[in-house]
Parts: sequence; C-alpha cells; structure tokens
Amino acid sequence: MDEIIRDPLWNNIRVDPLALRLVDTRAFQRLRYVRQLGLAYLVYPGASHSRFEHALGAYHLARRTLGLFEENALTKDLDKQSCLLVRYAALLHDIGHYPFSHALEEIGALHHEEVARPLVTSGEIADILTRELGSDAPERIMALIRGTSDNPMQGLISGSLDLDKIEYLKRDAFMCGVNYGDIDVDRLINSLTLVDDPDRGSPMVGISEKGLSALESLLFAKYQMYRNVYWHHAVRSATAMYKRLVDGALRAGSLSAEALAGFTDEGLLHELATHEPTALLSAMRERRLYKRVFECPAAELPPDIGEWIADDRALLVSVEDQLARELHLEPGELLLDYPVKTQMLGLDIPVRRRNGSVRRLTAAGWEGAVNLPKLSEELYGSARWLRVFTARHVSIDRSALIRLAALSADEVRARLASGRLLGAN
Repeated sequence: MDEIIRDPLWNNIRVDPLALRLVDTRAFQRLRYVRQLGLAYLVYPGASHSRFEHALGAYHLARRTLGLFEENALTKDLDKQSCLLVRYAALLHDIGHYPFSHALEEIGALHHEEVARPLVTSGEIADILTRELGSDAPERIMALIRGTSDNPMQGLISGSLDLDKIEYLKRDAFMCGVNYGDIDVDRLINSLTLVDDPDRGSPMVGISEKGLSALESLLFAKYQMYRNVYWHHAVRSATAMYKRLVDGALRAGSLSAEALAGFTDEGLLHELATHEPTALLSAMRERRLYKRVFECPAAELPPDIGEWIADDRALLVSVEDQLARELHLEPGELLLDYPVKTQMLGLDIPVRRRNGSVRRLTAAGWEGAVNLPKLSEELYGSARWLRVFTARHVSIDRSALIRLAALSADEVRARLASGRLLGAN
C-alpha cells in the first residue's frame, strides 16, 4: 500500500513501501538538512528547500515516466527488476551530497556520487535493497547513479535529459519565486521513449522529434537559472566565502575531509564555529557578503582563460592572499571566483524522427534544426563570470587582472615567486 506525501510542486507523491523504508534510513533523513541550492537562500529567501524533497521529486518523476513507458508497451521486453532499480536509483541519486550543495566539490572534495557508494552498497540502505531486490541491487543502483549501467533506462538517471535536471530546474524556480525554470515537464516526459541506439543497436532512452521544442525550453531554463540564481553574484560571493572557510579548516586540520559528507548544513557551520571561528565565518552567517570589485563575463575573455582559478585550489589561495597584500587587505579578505566549467547542456541523445528513423543529436547538432549545442555554448559564455570579491572596497586594475587570469598556472607561480602579481610585466 503506497503512502501519500504532500509536495508543493508535484502535489501528491505516492511512495511505495520499499521506498518508504529507504526514506526512513538515517542517511536519507540527513538530506532534510542539506539545502538544495546551498547559499542561494541568502539572495532568494524561499530557496531553503532541501535535497530531501528533490530526491522525492526525482523518484516521483521516475515512477511517472516508467508508468508512461509501460502504458506504451515500451518495457514489455524488459525485466521488471530493471524498472524497479531505476525507481530507487532516482530516489537515492543525491544520498552522498555535501552540505551546501556542490560548493565543496569545487575545492577538490570527492564527487558526491562517489561519496554515495558506501552509503548505497553497505549498511542500512544496502541491507534493505539486498533483502527486497537481491544481492546485486546495491551495485546495480550505484551503476545507474554513476552513469555506467547497461540498463536501457540509464538515461533517466544520468544523461542529457535525465529526470534529475527536469526536477531540480522546476523545483528551484518554483521555490525561488522566479519563472526562469518553467519548463514544459509534461511535454518532455511524454516525449521520452526507448529507441534502438543507432550506433550499438541496443535499447536506450531517447526523445521523439515532437519533443525538441520542449528540450529547447529546458536549455533556456537552465541558462536563465544559472545566470540569475545559481551563479548570481551574491550567491557566488557567499559560495566563495564558504569554500575559503572549509578549505582553511581542512588545511589547518580542524576538519577532516572524510567527515564532510556526514554533516548537515548547520552542523558543518557549528563545527567551524567551534573549532575554527573566524571573522569570515561571522560575516557569512550574518550576511555581510564580500562585494564585487571586478567582474567580466566569459564571453568577453579568450577561450580557456583562467581555468587555473577553478581547477587549482592551492594556487588560487596563494594568489588571493598575494593580491590581498598588494591591495592592502588582510589574507582572506579578497576572493577570486570563476565557476567550474560545466556544459550548459551536454547533448548526446537519440531522436526518433517523425518518419520512424532514429538519429543521434550530439554536440555537432544537425542541419535544418536549431543548433542547440552552439546556442548552449553562447549562452554559457554570458552566464559564467570571472569576479573578484573583497571585504572592503578597493580599486583593482581591470586590464592587469585579465592579464593575470590569462596566464598559465606555471606562469602564475613564477609571478608569485617574484612577489608581485598585478604590477609585473
């Protein structure tokens, strides 16, 4: 007998008995206290929703999509177990998430999907899955979460048009009170289908051609959400402050990397306040966010500029502290931010044409259709910004900062050794 959970986005979410047992585990209940959008609530007060309700929403969409597949006889040749595993993989896909969303992955912490492995394949959750679905169920669910499964419905859990994306864009926009993520969920889900992979001949998740306009709406929604919510300048300021706090605590040894994934949002802040109290922590908690003294969109920068800012954490901290000294600030009072490069819409999905043929839509696009991949890159360039945040207002030479960002990591290290970053030739 299914239980009903009331949800502000999807109204009634029907939860089967096995899913309910998984929800009641300690690891899953932690997600109630891990905000879906990290520090975005400092800008959008309604963005206090958690990974818990997002996971339930993904599970709901999985059940709904699998039901449509069954109605259309798409799963008649598949074993029932494959469908059940997809359902529970959707529920558990974020079980390993760190406090405050993806920020800690940006400082080099283990990816949350890898953190999920011991939670899914051992302990309480594994015992439930093994007892109800078989001894191989935990590993098969982990393969779905990591995107390495041979399950024909892998694309529903991890892929170009997975249910996770559809759910979080819709929920995040709703909770933030914006219309940017108002995608056509019904059209998208009803356009999903199983097709024979044009390269390998095996069945996989695809989309019917009539759903391409809804796919375009998802692209625009994702761009708008990144530009206006996820990478909002104040959200990125708070995120940069948070990353610096946790990174400093890890380097000082007052916090262990292994313990990070076990914390809730407030639990981690309490741990930092107890063992590593700083003015930076007080400023973040009291919303005295660092202000922009420099910003430039990626579209106005040469390709691949400044990737060391996102990729080399140790170098970045050294540069921040040296820049602070040159601008008469204290170490930690200047933060550089360039979000980790990500595909705005990584396309690789087969499309069933109206004539019944199947064609793969990839980064190359196809003639006679909207060039979604090219458009994606153009939108991405205007959503990602290189910024400098400081605790106190200072003036910074724009050209000198861009020249610094354009250097390779080795060239930046040479500048550091010379003792001057902005004034060097």
